[in-house]
Amino acid sequence: TILRSPDEVAALKETEGGPIIIHGSASLNHALSDAGLIDRYHLLVFPLLLGAGKRLFSATDKDTQKLKLVEHEAYANGLQKNVFDVVR
Repeated sequence: TILRSPDEVAALKETEGGPIIIHGSASLNHALSDAGLIDRYHLLVFPLLLGAGKRLFSATDKDTQKLKLVEHEAYANGLQKNVFDVVR
């Protein structure tokens, strides 16, 4: 299913079914986060610093969003997997 707006995501979340998953879209993440539609983040952290790039989280002026770490793992190559639930 291709969804074209946060309103369509909100409508889909109200139905029965499994998780809605997005991969690697900073602008989509901004829109869904600002609309309060994200329940969980699966973040892969690579041991590399970049001087520029897109922000994952929105710069919109809003209240602090608390996250709760529910799963984590570190790999031999330095990669870390962190899973956070959004605290409401």
